[in-house]
Amino acid sequence: MEQLWKSGAVYQIYPRSFCDSNGDGVGDIPGIISKLDYIASIGVKIVWLSPIYKSPKFDMGYDVADYYEIDPEYGTMEDFERLLAEAKKRGLRIVMDLVVNHTSSEHPWFRAALKGEMPYHDYYIFKKGKKEGVPPNNWTSMFTGTAWEYVPELGEYYLHLYDKAQPDLNWRNPKVLEEVENILRFYLDKGVYGFRCDVINQIYKESFEDGAGRNPSGRGQEHYLMTEGNHRILRTLYEDVFSKYEDHIVVGETFNVDIENGIRFLRDKELDMFFTFEHVALDKGLFGALPKKVNPAKLREVLYKYQKSIPWNANYWENHDQHRCIARFGSLKYRDASAKALGTLLLTLKGTPFIYQGQELGMLDAPMKDPETSTDCAAQAVLRLTKGFHLPKWLRYKICNGIDRDSCRAPMSWDNSINQGFTPGDKAWLLFAEDDGTHNVACEDKNPESVLNFYRKMLDLRAKHEELTHGNFDPLPSKGPLFAFRRVLGKASILVLINLSAKAIKLPVYLRNIEGKTLLSLGEDIPAGLPPFGVRAIDVG
Repeated sequence: MEQLWKSGAVYQIYPRSFCDSNGDGVGDIPGIISKLDYIASIGVKIVWLSPIYKSPKFDMGYDVADYYEIDPEYGTMEDFERLLAEAKKRGLRIVMDLVVNHTSSEHPWFRAALKGEMPYHDYYIFKKGKKEGVPPNNWTSMFTGTAWEYVPELGEYYLHLYDKAQPDLNWRNPKVLEEVENILRFYLDKGVYGFRCDVINQIYKESFEDGAGRNPSGRGQEHYLMTEGNHRILRTLYEDVFSKYEDHIVVGETFNVDIENGIRFLRDKELDMFFTFEHVALDKGLFGALPKKVNPAKLREVLYKYQKSIPWNANYWENHDQHRCIARFGSLKYRDASAKALGTLLLTLKGTPFIYQGQELGMLDAPMKDPETSTDCAAQAVLRLTKGFHLPKWLRYKICNGIDRDSCRAPMSWDNSINQGFTPGDKAWLLFAEDDGTHNVACEDKNPESVLNFYRKMLDLRAKHEELTHGNFDPLPSKGPLFAFRRVLGKASILVLINLSAKAIKLPVYLRNIEGKTLLSLGEDIPAGLPPFGVRAIDVG
């Protein structure tokens, strides 16, 4: 049976910021339902929702307080079931976010664990300190600072690889595995298509020895990233649950994944695909926040490495954790042209493309702001750290804005009305993205040359040419900002040429007189070359 995810693109929705139906300034499930026709019109087949479970939202839903309940801000379980039904009518399938490295500290399991109640105390990782006042090891949280929180009533510390409000589950306990399998079956039986699995390659802690180095963020990773126990658990979940459902998708968010482990995830039936991070880290400078210019040749090297080595890729530029791609990998001066060039690359690489809400409009980040007002717990943690280092205010702000995820979570821009059509209320929960009044759904829908209509054309092209969905990836010799490759299926072949720079380039001699049918041409025609962010796709047979 042909699996939908091998031919269909995925559209990611960040529910708080997609569409607000009741005027409270927060996006919700009825708002999503009201926009399903729009989503279907883009040409995607799968919709991934960031977490909608009941949560105190300290980390905006990535701190789950009840896996079996929809957060009241977003709606009810009945609303969610209606979303599943309405999506199916339009040929769309829904993917949920699975957050099981940790829960919220407000989850009933953890509340019971804090009282020392069994079996829930063993659902989490509690340890005695090395000595009075000293944590069990020197691990640091991904959000900086110690990864351990002391509980005086128990005389023990609990582990939190993220914030202390996100205690890590103990995957050495078979009851945790059983609980998660029950959660998966509950939603799959409702008709959910699958799951994007949050930080799934760090759930099993192989040992609790001290970590090497002095990293203020994520020290100790060698003891929990992609461990043998991690691989074993993912195989078990797939065999026990996912293999029993005919068509599904299991996507892993796999921080610091390498080729060897990536191959194992797919080969050993642990995941269907996984997100890599290497390409989106290329513009990270000092502190992992201060930006640096991306070298297109290095970007090509990284992308091609995974294209050649991994049987199936999860391709993306943006998401709820990553700043918008135009300013990072494209050009604000050539906003639409670079949005289309990046879109072309995304939609012609081997694997499943993931499109983040608003990416199909060429949306930008929300403007920089005072980090003290951020809703992002990661930015707040970095702010505390930089204050501790006594850095000057301007540098603290720059570092924190480089980390702050509020900017890429700005509400969706639907039209030019008040609050950009996102909410009928007086105010949205976050600032809106920087805009010129033309990069919204209403305006772009009417403009045949818009980024939105480009995405529609590209997804239609992808649907009509199986080479672009199932073809092999054949990289061609190229230098500088030129991306040149073929997608080959049997005797059919499509040549893709992309200039990922703001300067016109000359094509290598061997690419100047290619014969075939032009499927796509973006930018002015330059003899033997490509204009800034120019694109050519040629059916060469």
